[in-house]
Amino acid sequence: MRFIKQIFDFYINSSIHVALAVYCLAWLTLLKFNLPYDEDVLYFIFFASITGYNFVKYFGLAKFHHRSLASWLKIIQVFSFICFVAMCYYALRLNATTLLYIGGLGVVTFLYAIPLLPSKLLLDKHENLRSISGVKVYIIALVWACVTVFLPLINADYFIEADVIVLSLQRFVFVLVLMFPFEIRDLQYDSIKLSTIPQQIGVKLTKVIGVFLVGIFFLLEFFKDILPQNHIWASCIVSILLLLALLFAKKQQGDYYSAFFVESISIIWLVLILLI
Repeated sequence: MRFIKQIFDFYINSSIHVALAVYCLAWLTLLKFNLPYDEDVLYFIFFASITGYNFVKYFGLAKFHHRSLASWLKIIQVFSFICFVAMCYYALRLNATTLLYIGGLGVVTFLYAIPLLPSKLLLDKHENLRSISGVKVYIIALVWACVTVFLPLINADYFIEADVIVLSLQRFVFVLVLMFPFEIRDLQYDSIKLSTIPQQIGVKLTKVIGVFLVGIFFLLEFFKDILPQNHIWASCIVSILLLLALLFAKKQQGDYYSAFFVESISIIWLVLILLI
């Protein structure tokens, strides 16, 4: 039983689960526009998500504790390097326009983790994008929307029409609500200078805004020109799951509430589309 828990913890801590969620959202985009399964771009997104998330999460730890790294962190470093190599392999299989787009997203990810910004722009001592007061959750939602909507379509040379813009707005709202349980959980850890949404307005009002955003998420489905019935039903079920995840979120959460259950909603969304 302990061994199974260690494997599961590695699955969560090494960012495989969150990468699978990003992969599922990107595949959903291809299904939405009746595009064929694109192994190259989807596998790139999966391995790039693991590489990027682990870089952001563990850069500071590796930098300041390189000689005394815990064994689990060393294993994650080796695993992340393998994923980086796989990411590079699939990147070479993408078209030039996609690579230029990826370069822009890579710069944002780099600035999100590395302290390069002038300190006068910041309210916290860490000079990177995620430390700028109040913007962390919006950066994450924007990057997820760009990666999971535009990246698969650009690689497929799909014309960016009105439905694509609506889907990107819907995906941005989805990820924004998805982040609220994490921000509520992190109230006990985050610096007050980060000015996260729950820090600024409190948990109750954060949930009220979240419920409003879930309504927007579902209504955006009806602004699309192409509206398959299975997508409507799937969006309805996903909206209910989002509401449950939001309403039951609290500062003292179980270890896997946000990291597993909340992140799983993206995976469930894909499964629903494939099954319905």
